Amino acid sequence: MNFTLIICTYKRAQPLLKLLHSVREQSLYPYEILIVDGSPDDETATMLIINDFKSLIYYKVPPEHRGLTKQRNYGITRVDPISEIVCFLDDDTVLEPKYFEEILKTFHENNTITGVGGIAINENRWIERKPNGIYDKKRFYTFEDYVYPEGIRNIARNYLGLQSHLTPGKMPNYSHGRTCGFPLNNKTYEVDLLIGMSFSFRRIVFENTKFSTFFEGYGLYEDADYSIRALQFGKNVVNTAAQLSHYHAPSGRPNQYDYGKMVVRNGWYVWRVKYPNPSLKAQLKWHAITLLLTAIRFTNIFTTTTTTTTTTTKRKEAATETLGRVVGWMGLWV
Repeated sequence: MNFTLIICTYKRAQPLLKLLHSVREQSLYPYEILIVDGSPDDETATMLIINDFKSLIYYKVPPEHRGLTKQRNYGITRVDPISEIVCFLDDDTVLEPKYFEEILKTFHENNTITGVGGIAINENRWIERKPNGIYDKKRFYTFEDYVYPEGIRNIARNYLGLQSHLTPGKMPNYSHGRTCGFPLNNKTYEVDLLIGMSFSFRRIVFENTKFSTFFEGYGLYEDADYSIRALQFGKNVVNTAAQLSHYHAPSGRPNQYDYGKMVVRNGWYVWRVKYPNPSLKAQLKWHAITLLLTAIRFTNIFTTTTTTTTTTTKRKEAATETLGRVVGWMGLWV
C-alpha cells in the first residue's frame, strides 16, 4: 500500500526535525510527506531547506488556513491519488523504527478496518499484574494481565459511581470514557476514539469526511470527532505494536483559560456527535463528571508543590483553566 504522511505544524521547527529524523529511520518509508505549516515565521521553512528529506513537500498556508483542522483538510486535498492510506502525526512525536510497518500491516490484515492508531510508549503507565497481587478496584483498573494505577480524577469517579463501564477508547452514552490507553502487549483493540497524535485512515474515509470547522485554532478533541464520523466506513483500532513517543511541546498551545473552555465546549460537541439524543440519566452523568473534573482542577491551585517559580505559574494555570471550564459550562446553558 502506498501511503502519505501529513504533519501539520505551528512554530515547532526543532520538534518537527526530530520527528522527520525518526521517519527517515523507518522500515517502511512514506510515498510522500506533506508538511502543512501554519507558522507566522519562516523558521520551519528554513529548517527544511537545511535538512533534506526524501519525498517531502512543504506547504506554507495563508492565515485563513491556519489551525489544526483547517491545515489537515488543506493537506487531505493535496494527497496524491496513488496513496491508499493517509497517516497523521503530531509534530512533537518521535517514531519507533517499525511504526509504519505495523500500521500498514493492520490495514492489510483486515479490510473492515478503516482507522488505525498507535500508542505513546513514554506515557504508558500500565504494569503487569502480579499473580498474588491485591489491587483496590477503586485505585487500579485491571485489564487482561495488566493493571493501571488510577489518577485522582478516576479514583473520585470510581467512588462516586461515575466511571465508564466500557474498555479504553470506547465512548459511553455520557461520553466520559477511560483515557488510560492500552498496555504494551503488541495486541490490537477495537475502539471508538483514536488520538490525533497518531492516527491513519483509508482513502474511503478521507475522501468522504473532512475535519470539522467547529474546532478553531488548536482544535482540542477534533480527533475524537473525526474518529466517530469515520466509524460509518468501518472499524477503528489501536495497534499497541505501532509505537511512538509524544513530548507535548509547549509552543503553539493555547492559554489555560481558552483550553479550559475548549475542554467543556468541545467535549460537549463530540458527545452530541456520537449521541445526538442522550437520555436524561446520561445528561446528568455528563454534567456531574464535568463539574467534578472542574472541582478537582480547582484544588490544584492549592495542592501544587514544586519549585517556587514553577509553583506560582502552575497555580495560575490551574486557576485560569478552572475559570475557563466554568465559563465554558455556563455557556452551554446560554
